[in-house]
Amino acid sequence: MKKTAVRTSALFVAFAFLLSACTQTNSGPAPTTTTNPSPTAGSSNAIPIGIALALTSNVALLGQEGVAGAKIAEKYFNDKGGIDGTPIKLVIQDTGGEEAGAINAFQTLITQSQVVGIVGPTLSQQAFSADPIAERAKVPVLGASNTAKGIPEIGDYVARVSAPVAIVAPNSVKAALKINPNIKKVAVFYAQNDAFSKSETGTFQETVKEQGLDVVTVQKFQTTDTDFQTQATNAINLKPDLIIISGLATDGGNLVRQLRELGYKNIIIGGNGFNTSSIFTVCKALCDGVLVAQAYSPDHVNEINKTFRTTYLNQYKKEPPQFSAQAFAAVQVYVEALQALDKKSEISKLPLAQLRTELNKQLLAGKYDTPLGEIAFTPVGDVIQKDFYVAQLKVDKDGNNGKFAFLK
Repeated sequence: MKKTAVRTSALFVAFAFLLSACTQTNSGPAPTTTTNPSPTAGSSNAIPIGIALALTSNVALLGQEGVAGAKIAEKYFNDKGGIDGTPIKLVIQDTGGEEAGAINAFQTLITQSQVVGIVGPTLSQQAFSADPIAERAKVPVLGASNTAKGIPEIGDYVARVSAPVAIVAPNSVKAALKINPNIKKVAVFYAQNDAFSKSETGTFQETVKEQGLDVVTVQKFQTTDTDFQTQATNAINLKPDLIIISGLATDGGNLVRQLRELGYKNIIIGGNGFNTSSIFTVCKALCDGVLVAQAYSPDHVNEINKTFRTTYLNQYKKEPPQFSAQAFAAVQVYVEALQALDKKSEISKLPLAQLRTELNKQLLAGKYDTPLGEIAFTPVGDVIQKDFYVAQLKVDKDGNNGKFAFLK
């Protein structure tokens, strides 16, 4: 690839972006743009990393957890010296839950904030619309919660630290069969207006058939739905031994609640959208016993997870969820790739376009010991990860709080 020579006076374009918080645009509710306060946050030469996640809308629960993990990473790595003494600085844009919000956030981060790379967006549905914008601008993107099939294939500048649903989801079906080897009939529910849910339900249905089980019904819903009485009744009437739900925390949690209220007592599996402690505020005591496959465990043994977990516990008084750990890992990948790149060629002397390109190459070539465990990337940008888990939701007696109890 050709490299364009630029005079040194123009070379700090990559670092002179963040004199104040950026103005946010979004098609959803009135958003706010924030950055994490820290001793170095006001530095004019801080290296900006974009965070494009949902802070409003029906997926705000997931986006807020991602931002929490990213902010912990920002402070952690800045306290360790940043990039050879130069701090990183998060530039946070609220994408809301729609594609238009993600597109606006990406455009703002790329052209106005001139970030070196982006973590996000929250939903796979948004990624299919927003990631091509970054690809055309040659800006690296790391998905921290995008698990649908085809995300890394969007382009050379698109990768993810979130393991694909095809690898994670089957684990929960196998766990259900260990709990009840007599499962024969399965009812499947999925959000038809969400790309991730459609991808995940395909994996679930393939896994069910591979296990010799019978899919007795497939019920569709919208992520904006609140009343599932018709679909739930139709499924219960077929007397399934197992129900599998691919949706988000709010709609999926409400569906669990209504299934239990209608008398369904057998095992329920929730998809990746259930991987948030906020699920307990939706279905409360009726969440108890739901199975969820995960790509993160707070009990994973390495030093960085120990620090991450302790920091999260101290700040939020609960165990860190998967989306926080994945966002931390995404920021970590950027930091360590920037550190490695700086050792090869002083990044403060690189034009922004060249820095983005070289950073993209470097991050795909590295190995990273993260809270998720050791990860790396395939040539196309998919995460390579070894450790996966299945948790069972356990709700406190008062029904207001719960935890993810990991199965052996």
